[in-house]
Order: sequence, then structure tokens, then C-alpha cells
Amino acid sequence: MGAVWAAVVLVLVTGCSAGGSGSPSPPATEPGTAAAPSRSAPAAVRVAGTLTEDLESPWGLAALPGGDLLVASRDQRTITRVDARTGRKTPLGEVPGVVPGGEGGLLGLAVRDGRVYAYFTAESDNRIVRMAYGGGDADRLGAPEVVLSGIPKGNVHNGGRIAFGPDGMLYAGTGERGETGLAQSVESLGGKILRMTPEGKPAPGNPFAGSVVYSYGHRNVQGLAWDADGRLWAAEFGQNTWDELNLIQPGKNYGWPKVEGSSDVSDFVNPVAQWKTSEASPSGIAYAEGAIWMAGLRGERLWRIPLSGAERAGDPQAFLVEEHGRLRTVLAAGDGRLWLTTSETDTRGTPGPGDDKILRLEVR
Repeated sequence: MGAVWAAVVLVLVTGCSAGGSGSPSPPATEPGTAAAPSRSAPAAVRVAGTLTEDLESPWGLAALPGGDLLVASRDQRTITRVDARTGRKTPLGEVPGVVPGGEGGLLGLAVRDGRVYAYFTAESDNRIVRMAYGGGDADRLGAPEVVLSGIPKGNVHNGGRIAFGPDGMLYAGTGERGETGLAQSVESLGGKILRMTPEGKPAPGNPFAGSVVYSYGHRNVQGLAWDADGRLWAAEFGQNTWDELNLIQPGKNYGWPKVEGSSDVSDFVNPVAQWKTSEASPSGIAYAEGAIWMAGLRGERLWRIPLSGAERAGDPQAFLVEEHGRLRTVLAAGDGRLWLTTSETDTRGTPGPGDDKILRLEVR
């Protein structure tokens, strides 16, 4: 499968400390211009097989300690355990309080210390809950305990990705529900990346005292991943022009709705890479083999963005272009392997036989 080179913008990003002085450097290329070919070794992606299929609106995906997977159905409100060797599916039940609609429903999942964390759209808000889960075939999810509530909900832009960082804190990407002004207000939880303790309290060292807000000025964050140096990366949906990959710095402003993509406004952090929305519409991302891997919904492709030791990225490459339809979530599985979910049953795709699926990938 050939690599497709995208039009990107690569920028140097300022240091990661909160309150650091200086502004992002200007783009290395003008928006929309082609980057120079990478000098790194050619990348490769192989679909090693289909783990399971016939999933309904899969969204969140998380690995259990033994390697098996949990997958959330956005519209069915359910969580299913998938055997990582055989693909056998074990329903774990419906999560109470989920109210699907539009882009909302049962969204991101994370696993920590015998509990399953879920981000979902409720009657009045988006919220994060946690449920006890022992992990055995006969086990079922415990009653949900609210970790954080009050995240703005809407028919669109609900964010939804959650993940535990290397610091043991819980991070969440949120959207501004289509009310763009929320992104610039640090008083709102919409259009943000949030950082909290596993109990939902503001994490130590957060940039805004007494707040779970970690960064702001986001439109709709759905991809979170940390690289080998512990740096946080986030994928963000653009409106009509530029989707973004951002290197997240605490307390920084990423510009929405005042800018989309790169700008020369010193108050805003520029994306490290950007794509036309027709080529990406990114949801999940993962870090593996020295690169960020980004699943594209509208773009129907898997992007690889190689990372250097400095705060910049190499030339993105596209794989699986229009081969498996809309791609929602990518999860690192270790040893050059990824799990990848399709998203054809999310009301915007064109389902085919077996949709939706979890694919096994081998990458380098």
C-alpha cells in the first residue's frame, strides 16, 4: 500500500512549562504547501487480521491488564469485553444514565485499578463515571460513581476521549457543543483538555488554581496520547479548513474560535501539524514505534506522524486510504502492534458486511 503525502504545516512549539515566556515560532511552511520528503526509513502498515466484527457504533476502546479489550457502543449504551486472541465478545451490560443523540452517547473508556472509567452524554451534561470491574468472564460492571459532571453537552462537539497519563492523572478531551465562546472561557469545561485525580479533583500542579482545566481554546478534542518522553499530544477537529495535531502545554491557549490551524497571533499555540478536514477529521490517536498514529473519520485513513527528539514532527504519511471506511479509535498494543476500530455504523458511514470491526495492525 502506497504512502500518501499530505499537505501539512510543521511548526516549532515552545517549552512545556506553564507560564513560559515566548510564542510559537512561525510555520516552517505556509498552510497548504507540501512538506519536503522525509529522510527517515520508510514506514509500513500491515492489516494482520480482523479481531472481531458486527459491532454497533463502537467508540471507546481500552485494554484490560491481561490484554483483552473493552469496547463501548455509543448508541447502544453498552460495554463489551473482547478476547484479544479469539475475538469472542462478552457483553458486560448497559451503562445507566447514557442519553445517545447526534454525536453524544457512550464515548471514551479507560481502565485503572480494577475500575472502568467512562465518558458519556447524560440528560443534562457530559460526565465521567467509574465502575468496579473484576475482569472475569462472569463479572459485570458495578454501579456508576460520578467522577466529574458539568461538561457542556450538545448535538455536536461533545469531545469524549479519556486516558490516564504517565503521571497517574486522568485526562479528558472536551468539545464546545457548537457554542464557540465556551472554548475561550477558562470557567467552562467545554472546549478544553481537563486533568484530574482518579477521583475527579483538580490535579496537583494544574495551571488554574482549583480547576481541572489544563489547556483551552479547543474546538473538539477526541485524541489523546503520550510519547516516549511523556509529552501529551492531542488531535482536534477543525471546522471547514484545518484539522490539527497539537503538543499540549499546561495553561496555554490553542486559539479556537479566533483561529483555525496556524496563525501569527503570539497569544495562541500553533498546531504541530494540520490537514484539510477532507483528509482527516481525526478522532483517536496512539503513540507507537516513534510516531503518533491518527485515525481519520471523513478522511478514511490512518495517519502516521513521526516524532523527533525535539518538539516537532516529521512528514505525515497516510495508510489504508479508503480501504476500511471511517476509522474511529486507534490503541497501541505493544511490539509494533495497533488495534484499530472502524466507524461505519455511526449514522455517517456506509456499513458493509461485518461492520463495524476491530482490526489488528502491524506497523513500523
